[in-house]
Amino acid sequence: MTQKLETRDNGSNPLLGKFVMAQTAQVGIEDVLLRQGLLTASQVSSLKSEVTSSGKNSEQLLTEHKLVPPLKIASARAQLLGVSFISVAGKTISAEILNYIPEAVARRYHLVPFDKKGDKLFVAMVDPLDLQIIQFIEKKSGLFVKPYLGLSEEIEKVIGEEYSQNLTTDVTSALKEVTSFTKPEEAKEEAAEIIHEAPVANIITQLLEFAIKTKASDIHVEPMDDKTRVRYRIDGILHEKVVLPKGVHEALVSRIKILSSLKIEEKRLPQDGRFSYTAGTAIFDLRVSTVPTIYGEKVVMRLLPKSSSPPTLQELGMQGVALKNLESQISRPHGIVLVCGPTGSGKTTTLYSILSRISTTKVNVVTIEDPVEYQIPGANQVQANPQIGLTFAAALRSFLRQDPNIMLVGEIRDTETAELAIQAALTGHEVFSTLHTNSAAGSLPRLLDMGMEPFLLASSINGVVGQRILRKICIHCKTEITPPVEIMENIKKTLGPLFPANKQPKLFKGAGCSECGHTGYQGRVGIYEVLVVSQKIMKMVLTRSSTQEIEDEARLEGMITLKQDGYMKVLEGATTLEEVLRVAED
Repeated sequence: MTQKLETRDNGSNPLLGKFVMAQTAQVGIEDVLLRQGLLTASQVSSLKSEVTSSGKNSEQLLTEHKLVPPLKIASARAQLLGVSFISVAGKTISAEILNYIPEAVARRYHLVPFDKKGDKLFVAMVDPLDLQIIQFIEKKSGLFVKPYLGLSEEIEKVIGEEYSQNLTTDVTSALKEVTSFTKPEEAKEEAAEIIHEAPVANIITQLLEFAIKTKASDIHVEPMDDKTRVRYRIDGILHEKVVLPKGVHEALVSRIKILSSLKIEEKRLPQDGRFSYTAGTAIFDLRVSTVPTIYGEKVVMRLLPKSSSPPTLQELGMQGVALKNLESQISRPHGIVLVCGPTGSGKTTTLYSILSRISTTKVNVVTIEDPVEYQIPGANQVQANPQIGLTFAAALRSFLRQDPNIMLVGEIRDTETAELAIQAALTGHEVFSTLHTNSAAGSLPRLLDMGMEPFLLASSINGVVGQRILRKICIHCKTEITPPVEIMENIKKTLGPLFPANKQPKLFKGAGCSECGHTGYQGRVGIYEVLVVSQKIMKMVLTRSSTQEIEDEARLEGMITLKQDGYMKVLEGATTLEEVLRVAED
């Protein structure tokens, strides 16, 4: 450390400081930007004149006049000061690194540690020449500090995202107590005791509490070569939030396995289990899946609120023509209604919303699901278990002997299930199911490809819902934006007659705040297309028409496509154009 402090003393030599000040007086930030080609000579001359007349410095004026992007200004300032520049926006920082500098210190001095290599701690600072605070951090951390110049707003944002979750400190303090644990593979009896050990229990508790706080749907605990990372799926997007030491991974997995009633000694095969977790008055059902990877077992936990009831179709985001068409189809006493979309597009939730709407004491509702995610009052819900022969097809056969009015099949996965669903629909039952296709129109050719007879398909399918889920703009930081003319023209062309007439539409985005984790998004909303199988479309099924031909006919008959519904939600201010293009672009 002595050698390091000597280097610091040399760097803060008064003569050297005067030299730097002299250099700074001769060469300003505008001169650096001129050399980089970001300002013209006339702009520099004008800027220097304004500095003299206004009393403001060059950097203030550059920012006010928006002559150069803030990142370029900061980079030029770093060059002028003789330090490196770092943009910390969007950086994920491990709990171990953040723990070297307490949150209170980071906030007070506007700095954040972002990396560590060997005995060097890399720190982004608003004032990287503050020798006093650098020496203070070195003394507290026992590491040499490599200061970088960072943007103040970026540093504050990262502090808000990483420290304010109260996850890092709790997890790191627990980690200090884990290191002396016996490895769980050494003895099953010792591994069983891990569930009672406070440090590992505390880590699991912190991970679950954070997931509930951020309304995450899944927690991924992933072993890597030299660490374990924990990622959360929040509003459909994975975010890395915690990085743990590799040594704690097996203890963590063993505890989760014990909670889920899984075999802790079985590390070669995938396993599935579940357990319940209570947070305050809310009870969550956690579905646990483990798979062996080359670095160890990966665990994914899906959080399912037990007490919550399914949202209504309107709450999901269905509206207008789509809602009206779907309501007309689900009110029919027999036939099939399919919900289509890729994995994670909310198909099952839509089915639950439909069932909760039509399930009454006057009808017998039976479901076969894998897994049962919501409990619907009055419905007879069956959990699929292929290991003992309880498949979708086997359950469907038994359902036909249960005097049902309405049947829900979690997914049409094979030809046998599809044939039984069509048979049930043709014999006077109402059937709901899901299918993995990219659009509503694509479901009909897909079923034909699976070997379904066209005449049976045409007379049994009532309607098809195509859907996606996209993120909603955060209401706490929602700001109006002025889009380029070509973007508005594209929206106008896509919507056609649906584009609002005699009204200048507005577009919005989320600026990013603490409420939304500085993403600009909070919550999700669905976009939908509902294809009604009309007489014309029935004939097209009989002649095995293509997906595009069926979609063109459905649009002529008034179907609003996914992209159109998305653009309408953009104009309503519910989401952004980028979100629609992310999930609905062909």
